Amino acid sequence: MKKTILTLLTAIVILSCKNEKQTNGKLNVVTTTSMITDLVKNIGGEHINLQGLMGSGVDPHLYKASEGDVTKLSNADIIFYNGLHLEGKLVEVFEKMKNIKTIAISDAIDKNTLIGSEYFASNYDPHIWFNVDYWIQATTFITQKLSEAIPEHKDAFQTNGANYIKQLESLKTKLTAKIETLPKEQRILVTAHDAFNYFGKSFGFEVVGLQGISTATEAGVQDVQKLSSFIIDKKVKSIFIESSVPKRTIEALQAAVNSKGHHVTIGGSLYSDALGNSGTVEGTYIGMFEYNVNTIINALK
Repeated sequence: MKKTILTLLTAIVILSCKNEKQTNGKLNVVTTTSMITDLVKNIGGEHINLQGLMGSGVDPHLYKASEGDVTKLSNADIIFYNGLHLEGKLVEVFEKMKNIKTIAISDAIDKNTLIGSEYFASNYDPHIWFNVDYWIQATTFITQKLSEAIPEHKDAFQTNGANYIKQLESLKTKLTAKIETLPKEQRILVTAHDAFNYFGKSFGFEVVGLQGISTATEAGVQDVQKLSSFIIDKKVKSIFIESSVPKRTIEALQAAVNSKGHHVTIGGSLYSDALGNSGTVEGTYIGMFEYNVNTIINALK
């Protein structure tokens, strides 16, 4: 692990010394997860050269940088990443970079408000994008950072940021109204791993993940049996797979529940650690969130 990180870091340092950073007079901005890529795109627009490392269906917990990623990182002027050790195998690389500005968007959020986690080295649950208010704070933060880096386009960034915040506020209002149609006793969300704790805290759901907070952990037979008993006791109608996590664990959970005489369906696939395909509605943060809530409500009603 350490040898891989050292090799990657060395390659980035060497390449960054050889390459000119700016392309077509614009700053090269690199992002990690697809959620951050979408956010920076909404703010930076045509005034930056933007490249994302992780596409649809990619699990950031297990992500390993490719040779192409090394080139992107070495040519970057700014790198935006989630932080809180979400990108576990890249964090040490980001922290040791000296000639490239690396910015964790989680720095925008008061750590005292975050959900704790014993699994991550940061001691916090990193799935912050499922709290719309946090995403609004991240929008303001990124707007500020881009304005500082490219002051000649400050007005454009601030206009874009303000417009996007309005969209996020409208999203929260729409989602809240939709969720209010689901009785509180039915707001139990069972998924492949604990990516939805911020969602649950924001909208009043009890959230249970089979694999825990990181997909780097494996769900065992005891985990499946314990959760199957919970589903039966709570009379849960549907459970959910995730687009970035293999569905076999949830299928095993469904089989365990059904074998005990309680019928539970798979209510659909939710987007957790990655957005949908580029060019689709679900390929945007707002579209992803609306799709998830509609899928959850339709399955649990």
